Amino acid sequence: MAETGAPPLPQSPPPPTPVARAERFVWLTARVLEQRLFAHHFRGGAADPVETALDAYRNEDGGYGHALEPDLRGPVSQPLHTAHALRVLDAVGRCAGQRVERMCRYLTSVSTADGALPAIHPSQRGYPTAPFVPVVEDPPSDLLATGPVVGLLHRNEVWHAWLFRATDFCWQAVESLEKSHPYEIEAAVAFLDSAPDRTRAEAAADRLGCLVREHRLAALDPENLDAYPVSPGYAPGEHHFPYDYARTPGSLARAWFTDDETARSLDHLAAQQQEDGGWPVRWRRWAPAPALEGRPVVTIEALRTLGAYGRGIG
Repeated sequence: MAETGAPPLPQSPPPPTPVARAERFVWLTARVLEQRLFAHHFRGGAADPVETALDAYRNEDGGYGHALEPDLRGPVSQPLHTAHALRVLDAVGRCAGQRVERMCRYLTSVSTADGALPAIHPSQRGYPTAPFVPVVEDPPSDLLATGPVVGLLHRNEVWHAWLFRATDFCWQAVESLEKSHPYEIEAAVAFLDSAPDRTRAEAAADRLGCLVREHRLAALDPENLDAYPVSPGYAPGEHHFPYDYARTPGSLARAWFTDDETARSLDHLAAQQQEDGGWPVRWRRWAPAPALEGRPVVTIEALRTLGAYGRGIG
């Protein structure tokens, strides 16, 4: 006689992975550029569609505008937009050729007297701009704007006359830092991680690591954030963590933190994925569109950081 029994219970589907959750968020909210970047990084997408999407932000002067960096609105080219474009090209292995040569010519045209970049060129005046990046008529040289650009160009072995003076500026600025804030330190790391003089870079990074710990610029215990000050001008709760400085295990900044400190920060980063699948922006929100456009950028960066450290993201 055949055995009888209750039918097997239906299997519950496995919970969606962090990447799957983020993918839905990206398709719901992101610009075409971030949609194609997501596809490239996590779904095997090609680089050409990313470049095509990026072209929509390029101007005749070789720079980039049109709110590529969401906190600067308007069509005009700006150093921060152009730095964002370089990050995109680097991420898809296309940071070379005539496109980058034109970008370097643009950067040369907006450089300050010492060959560095200002954070905001005065041409931004009249267009909506985040209040924490004021437009001034004669802007100073800025490590935050210059360091990541110079680092990316060195990493991709781009050589241009502008780089010599800009590199000298970065060395002087990095090696003279005494008091700083997290974003400036991150810019310094972006330069040092690819600076050609590795011995000098390692020595400078060691000094910055001591500065970060001395001034408590990294929140080492995510469960006790009140113990870490937020830098003046930052949004309430705009803390920075070890992974903000060391985006990959190969960064010079990785040596600033113990394995436990790094692991806790990565646990915290993973836990910040929100119910809609995206990560939040931590800087000050001043208008709806910049916050909406910034979240997919932050989401892709979070997934790439977790993936770089071998965290399972799906």
